[in-house]
Amino acid sequence: MLPMLPLPHLDREFDYLVPRELEEQAQPGVRVRIRFAGRLVDGFVVSRTATSDHQGRFGWLERVISPERVLTPEITRLVELVAARYAGTRADVLRLAVPPRHARAEAEAAPESAPTPEHAVDREAWAQYVHGEAFLTALAEQRSPRAVWQALPGEDWPARLAELSAIAAGADTGTVIVVPDQRDLDRVVAAVESLLGSNRVVGLAAGLGPALRYRRWLAALRGTAKVVVGTRSSVFAPTPRTGLIVIWDDGDDSHSEPRAPYPHAREVALLRAYAGGSAMVVAGHARTAEGQALVDSGWAHDLVASRDVVRARAPKITALADSDHALARDPGARAARLPAIAFAAAREALGAGRGVLVQVPRRGYVPSLACGKCRAPARCRRCNGPLALPSAAGPDGAGTPACRWCGVADAAHRCHACGARALRAVVVGAGRTAEELGRAFPGVPVRMSGGNDVIDVVEQGPALVVSTVGAEPVMTGGYGAALLLDGWALLGRPDLRAAEETLRRWMTASALVKPFGDGGQVVVVADSGIPTVQALVRWDPVGHARAQYEERAEVGFPPAIHLAAVDGSAKAISELLELADLPDNAELLGPVELPAGARLPVAGESPEPADVERMLVRVPRGEGKPLAEALSAAQAVRSARRESHPVRVQIDPIHIG
Repeated sequence: MLPMLPLPHLDREFDYLVPRELEEQAQPGVRVRIRFAGRLVDGFVVSRTATSDHQGRFGWLERVISPERVLTPEITRLVELVAARYAGTRADVLRLAVPPRHARAEAEAAPESAPTPEHAVDREAWAQYVHGEAFLTALAEQRSPRAVWQALPGEDWPARLAELSAIAAGADTGTVIVVPDQRDLDRVVAAVESLLGSNRVVGLAAGLGPALRYRRWLAALRGTAKVVVGTRSSVFAPTPRTGLIVIWDDGDDSHSEPRAPYPHAREVALLRAYAGGSAMVVAGHARTAEGQALVDSGWAHDLVASRDVVRARAPKITALADSDHALARDPGARAARLPAIAFAAAREALGAGRGVLVQVPRRGYVPSLACGKCRAPARCRRCNGPLALPSAAGPDGAGTPACRWCGVADAAHRCHACGARALRAVVVGAGRTAEELGRAFPGVPVRMSGGNDVIDVVEQGPALVVSTVGAEPVMTGGYGAALLLDGWALLGRPDLRAAEETLRRWMTASALVKPFGDGGQVVVVADSGIPTVQALVRWDPVGHARAQYEERAEVGFPPAIHLAAVDGSAKAISELLELADLPDNAELLGPVELPAGARLPVAGESPEPADVERMLVRVPRGEGKPLAEALSAAQAVRSARRESHPVRVQIDPIHIG
């Protein structure tokens, strides 16, 4: 039996006696209840055996919660691998992998499995990619191909993924497709339903109610649904004979689990494909350094289009710096805070009856202000927080700046550096941008997408669609132009992945625009000399990912090496590292003090501990497993000692600092 106990030193199997009346029901994989240390706890039957090495007394299995074998051998092995990879416990991973039971949904009879219908694959679409047709053939023949697929601009990627899942279903194997959010989930489910029918696919997401989610999860377990589409936890979906696993847009932060042991869906999918011999596709318009590492290592193959095809499918992309001189040349452009070229591109697209997508880094009115004279950030005199304009006070956009931390307004603000009163917008939010565009283009409808009001699809026609990053709606037929504003706000973030994330956001938006041959244009407001901007102009995500990987290899950061972030008090970190038998070539970086709110909370401690520090432990890529084992063993010792100061261990975090 494996009890569901999160304590590291209890992460092991325990032998129990099975009463004769429960012998038929207590099969490997079922949920059970056992008595442990005097209290009843839930657990799973891992295996049945007639003998035991235990020399002491045995406890008895109290009852079988359900005879449904929810923990399959494949998922059992995957849970073990994930726990070992991330220095966690199997109980924590199982909470991510197996949803809570819903008795009524479980009691429903499973629908009869219908035969897989004939499906049509767009061979021409796949032929645009080098070795695309060969990949389809290998998938149909169950040869477990693995690829990093670079989707072309304007590609109907949900249809392409549906075709892959249909090929796998034709070979009587299941498919798991992991997407970042509900919007992508709905698009892929609709595409799969059009090929295989609604009874062959299920969508899994956290927003579903417990009954519906468990009912769909059971459809995957029982094999009635051949295709599972879902967000990050669906990577554990128990499809029988899994033939294909797909991760779409693996650079999206949504794929990283915020609960212990903090696994990334891409890494879980790789472990599952490796252990089960499944085909694997890492896909997206952009590419991460991790994806490039898979290609460079030979584990996966490139699935990219030739440069001629890319040029024919991509929109025209122009980069220019945002300057006061550029705005001053055109009164209309100045009213909209757009450089003249961007203003002209928008006007041309609207004149042709097409929509214009305007991407801004943040929502709100004016999220950030600076001194109008010396450009120093405008700070609150009370708490030193950033000042912003939460709403417009008049037609000219003037208003009283207020602190974004404490909320106190400061009508008499003076710059702390030069004493000037004037303020300027550093980053203009979606609300202010929409307002200014409405004045610059009178009579043109302006729609906003972001925050709690995300639009999925807009109809073709002359309209301005102002969207925050990640909330860009799809326009039927494609946008005529896209304006990517305040690029430096994305590039200038103090984040190891800032350049990679910026290119991913830009390419996702640009992929919604018509090709240059049909008049599609993209204007990015950023310095054209920046390598990330150049990669967008050339539409070269592969080259950018390779450069990012080389940069990280040079400075020693993932994925070129393995890194563990250890958070906690100074005493707790010291105790853990003393207990850990780290590899000889492990390098310690830190500790550094973390600001309040800079990390996820550790279970069992106050939300804001007094002295939160972070120590980084860095090892070569081949030493990742020994590092995780050493930290896991040290955590188990501290747990057995009942240390009062917990420590949070995160392997290869996507954000550092």
